[in-house]
Amino acid sequence: MNTTTPARLSFTDVEVEYRSRGRGRVRAVAGVSLEVSPGQIVGLVGESGCGKSTLARVAVGLSAPSAGTVEYAGRPVTPLGWRPRSGAEVGLQMVFQNPYASLNPRRTIGSQLLDGVPAALTGSARRARVHELLERVAMPASAAQRYPHQFSGGQRQRLAIARALAPEPRMIIADEPVTALDASSQAQVVNLLVGLVRDLDMGMLFISHDLALVHEIADVTAVMYLGRIVESAPTRELWREPRHPYTRALIDAVPQIGPTPRLPAILAGEVPDPANAPTGCRFRPRCPHAFAPCGEQPPTVDLGGRSVACWLTDSATAPTVARSL
Repeated sequence: MNTTTPARLSFTDVEVEYRSRGRGRVRAVAGVSLEVSPGQIVGLVGESGCGKSTLARVAVGLSAPSAGTVEYAGRPVTPLGWRPRSGAEVGLQMVFQNPYASLNPRRTIGSQLLDGVPAALTGSARRARVHELLERVAMPASAAQRYPHQFSGGQRQRLAIARALAPEPRMIIADEPVTALDASSQAQVVNLLVGLVRDLDMGMLFISHDLALVHEIADVTAVMYLGRIVESAPTRELWREPRHPYTRALIDAVPQIGPTPRLPAILAGEVPDPANAPTGCRFRPRCPHAFAPCGEQPPTVDLGGRSVACWLTDSATAPTVARSL
């Protein structure tokens, strides 16, 4: 692994386009720029169908971008083929949503962990590394001799995390890693991931549709809508003062429990089909503040530590509407 270049993951103007029979061109990701630094948790949120998982697959090379670049540690991420990943990119690993589907049901857990253990370790050191990985994710050493179907969903996800840790990664992509788990298992897995990031100084792109969860763990939150990042900011700042109407709608959809409880507000409509994306601002058909300039694609405006892609950020164009957010 390159020890002189920070293990930073960066997306620059990334687009992902598919050709679908009957639907034509589907632009799942429409120009995303984003960065994840070592020791940082970046939360990527948005409704289902916004392109979050597609971006995750591009991040680790499971899919190739149609345009733009993805770089890890200063080098372009190579789309995976039949050959093993290069040593420089082994430090980029992924935790999938469904641990049962991502683990091989025909092989023991120990053999799957050994796949990722660096070749420099031999003999008893390799077995010791497997036991160390299991201990790190709070699983017994005996788990190495068992098969995925012999564990609960939460246990399988911890084992999937152990497998991602085997090659000593510096960056992890966690794609909806707790969606399929019960509340207790969700808390355990999230606490484990956050602890690993802090202890090992890794970076993590944490993808979720659960904005409340991202609020608790992410240093920076990026909000994605229909293939674009519409707002990105430090998490506490984003919650305190959302600048994009879609961000405001997502926050309002989170139930508030406390002295003055509040029921969630439901955002009208659904995410449009990417094959027939609206012109101009893609959120325009659902936005309560849409006005004439929204017929054109808004620029992404840098507001000093945060960015927003919305015409409402131009106070000269829409001062009254902007103040109402």
